[in-house]
Amino acid sequence: MEWPFNKINYMLFGIGIVSIIIGYLIIAYNPVDSLESTKIGPVILFIGYCVIIPTAIIYKSKEII
Repeated sequence: MEWPFNKINYMLFGIGIVSIIIGYLIIAYNPVDSLESTKIGPVILFIGYCVIIPTAIIYKSKEII
């Protein structure tokens, strides 16, 4: 049985984790009522959790036989 994930899957997963960490850092190190804490940080978290991580799980490379 072959492992379903390849290098691209792990790279996407790593990018997703980094974007999630950046989103939390943006929220943590800015004032509560700033644009960064209320808009930019949550959007980055949404992209990490709902776009990049699922893409890393679902992505399957097409191999030419």
